Amino acid sequence: MKLTRPLAALALLVVSAFPALAADAVYPPGLRLGMVPLVGLSKAKTFPGFENEDGSVKVLITELPPAAYNEVVSAFNTNPAGANGIKPDKIETLAGLAYFTTESGKAGDAPVKRYSMIVPGTGFSGYVAVQVPENASKIYTDEAVRQMFATATIRKEVSADEQIGLLPFKITDLAGFKDVRTLVPGASIILADGNESSGYESKPFMILGLIGATPQQTDDRARFAQEAAMQIPGVRESRVTMSEPIRINGQPGFETRIDGISGKDKTPVTVVQWIRFGGGTSLRIIASAPRDQWSDAFTRFRAVRDGIQPKG
Repeated sequence: MKLTRPLAALALLVVSAFPALAADAVYPPGLRLGMVPLVGLSKAKTFPGFENEDGSVKVLITELPPAAYNEVVSAFNTNPAGANGIKPDKIETLAGLAYFTTESGKAGDAPVKRYSMIVPGTGFSGYVAVQVPENASKIYTDEAVRQMFATATIRKEVSADEQIGLLPFKITDLAGFKDVRTLVPGASIILADGNESSGYESKPFMILGLIGATPQQTDDRARFAQEAAMQIPGVRESRVTMSEPIRINGQPGFETRIDGISGKDKTPVTVVQWIRFGGGTSLRIIASAPRDQWSDAFTRFRAVRDGIQPKG
């Protein structure tokens, strides 16, 4: 059958939207999951992933805890027909066997299609969410999105410089920590002597990141800091051993120390939390070490803390 010129042009657009097999995967800064974006998509300006020129087509890429993938696999095996009219499907990707869903929805008043995919990673689960408005669905078809999903791949490492460069502050002294992992791109990071596969708790590690507005009055800061320290994830049988105001790089701060146990081996640990109070945001540092390694670790923790500087 001979195509009319308009139909032929549309067919060419649809075919060109499929990722070329020889194209290189693109990794959002700081992430280990990447893929070959469809034609017309480029790196997003405000989130990790891709978008078209007007921002109506979005591809969000992020990392989830490692258990997330197995939870999806279990749910699929338990109920392969899906729920609420949303049927999950499987697809082979360069990263491994992935699971994805397709559903219709709305962004404001505009009808859209949403696609979600989860893939296995080492020490994490990769997650991709795609939104395509109805007026772009003839180019970014179900099959085109599926082809893009198939190119999902994992890189083994993200350089420390790349991850640290995304943070809203500078880290000038890593104090010998070799394992650097982004927790939230551009917001928080972990520095460790251990790694994801063996676990962090048995060796010194630090988590650095920004938190929202914090109390400005000294009395309120003490209460806030102690409550935050007692809620540190992964530390059990916590007991505050010290909590006092300090100056951190010339700014008001608070230091809180707790003893507890951590990890599946119930390692006795000492944890220090530093909060450096600011205006709109505050810097929060959580540093943990087995109690028998505390003295040397604390010296390193302070070196990292005192080397954090504002950007610009």
